Amino acid sequence: MRSKLWILLVFLVLFTGSVSAQGFFSRQNQNEEGEEQVEGQRRGPTAILLPRKLIDIPTANMLPRGSFDFDFRVYPKGGIFAAVDIGLTHWFMLGAAYGGENILGEGGVNWNPRAEFLGRIRIIQETYALPSVALGFDSQGSGAFNDSLKRYTIKSKGFYAAVSKNYLWGAVPIGFHGGINYSLETKDGDENPSLFIGTDIMFNDQVVLEVSYDFALNDNRKGSYFGRGRGYFDTALRWLYSETLQMEFQLKNLLQNRKGSTTISREFRVIYIEFF
Repeated sequence: MRSKLWILLVFLVLFTGSVSAQGFFSRQNQNEEGEEQVEGQRRGPTAILLPRKLIDIPTANMLPRGSFDFDFRVYPKGGIFAAVDIGLTHWFMLGAAYGGENILGEGGVNWNPRAEFLGRIRIIQETYALPSVALGFDSQGSGAFNDSLKRYTIKSKGFYAAVSKNYLWGAVPIGFHGGINYSLETKDGDENPSLFIGTDIMFNDQVVLEVSYDFALNDNRKGSYFGRGRGYFDTALRWLYSETLQMEFQLKNLLQNRKGSTTISREFRVIYIEFF
């Protein structure tokens, strides 16, 4: 619990400092249609600069209207899941995902029992003074699916509210994100809501550092089969290969929160975005 408080305190200090520090400007503005723009960039391709999911936590950023993306992830034990998201308007997006364990490797494939769905609606557009706020639902968790407990290794976010604020610190774009969620994966008896925070820092036109922390308050009960109560602290490097393609190498479970695992999880992600 003490480590969680320290992580939250550091995040709040960084966020508060960014708001008050000189040299910070809004990283995002709007065009006449209300769609996102990043300073110095064209409307369409800039959407990939603002993460819609920071490793495993949702943000309030949206796909532009008339665009879609394919999100492929590779995780331990030969696991793969793929998702497709569609930006129907500048304030509403939806998608679906499906995958399984042991797709890579030998032996039979353990497919997930169902396709998962997500939707997100932005209720407040980011301005110079205000953050972007979105409400959403995401039933796709992370890792293998446990049939007896009807949950993923890391629970899906379920219903959530997310807040995002983007800045320019000199020439360095920085985004801060946070939110609260309630997962529907409650057969393990832990029905608490949870919190999440994160940040992304773009060091140049191609490399982005991502850091996220999921408090996992819905997976910390005594006797839990998965969580130790430390939360999930993850980091990633994202490479913007082109205007439509990005690749991400992730280091997850840095606090070794997951029972039965004493090592860091190394995962890989590819995102491709295109317009209709």
